[in-house]
Amino acid sequence: MSRRRPLAVLAIATLLLAAMPWVLSDFLLSLTLSTLMYAGLAVSWGLFSGATNYLSLATAAFFGLGAYVTAWGVGSLPWPAVVLGGGLVAAAFAALVGSAILHLRGAYFAVLTFGLGELVRHAITYFEKSRFRTVGRVLTVTPEPATIYLSVLLIAAAAVATAVVVRASRFGLALAGIGADEERAQTLGVATRRVKIAGFTLSAFFAGALGAAVAVRWTYIDPPVVFNPFIGFQTVLIAMVGGAATLGGPLASAVLFSLLTEFLRLRFPYAYLIVLGTLLIALVLYLPGGLASLRARRTPARA
Repeated sequence: MSRRRPLAVLAIATLLLAAMPWVLSDFLLSLTLSTLMYAGLAVSWGLFSGATNYLSLATAAFFGLGAYVTAWGVGSLPWPAVVLGGGLVAAAFAALVGSAILHLRGAYFAVLTFGLGELVRHAITYFEKSRFRTVGRVLTVTPEPATIYLSVLLIAAAAVATAVVVRASRFGLALAGIGADEERAQTLGVATRRVKIAGFTLSAFFAGALGAAVAVRWTYIDPPVVFNPFIGFQTVLIAMVGGAATLGGPLASAVLFSLLTEFLRLRFPYAYLIVLGTLLIALVLYLPGGLASLRARRTPARA
């Protein structure tokens, strides 16, 4: 798979999107920011889970850790250091946890990774109460909205670029080999344990960095907000609806999902989650391969 064409398209798209803070209204800019956030989360999730078929529900844990790095450091550290620190803390946590749980698969792995979010949420709550006598934090010093937007854009673009490079590398082939048949990949010489930990850690880095960059949007941070399981579930749904094993699928799904969610929230404020859930069930039933499978279906018909 050639890297040049997708990277060139990514560079052009990033340059065009970088002009949006000076073109769009506040509402549209906020919608674009949310879309970019979920695009980055879905692509980075698919980087590991889409390739290996390990269903990780730990996105909320990594996202929340990055957000709390911002809560602790935004007033005293440079903004780039805060965002990078959020990614590194999440990556370090993923490497530590991954070394302990990545021998599990299926429902056991999914349940444990979901529990990580709750574990970290309660640990942060206990630490904040015992150390600072508080739980929530008000962010009084925050970057300009354009700075936040550009930060999220750069992180999302970096996640996509990393996915492009990984998919065309031996590391990416090793991840795909684990997803196809882990035991066979191991017999062929793949160090499956190290590859899984590295992939899990890389995925967590982008989730943590996005959590650190987006956290300042709320101005008030507390554990239930930033460790919200809905963030993790929505990331998984976006990736699966688009096609977690593909690159373009999660990107297209992030745009579609964000627009659909906003439309349903405005039209059906009390029932939009029910409508959205029904649509997602229909998509999973009739498009199990995600939106990317539509293209695969049309290709043989033209041959």
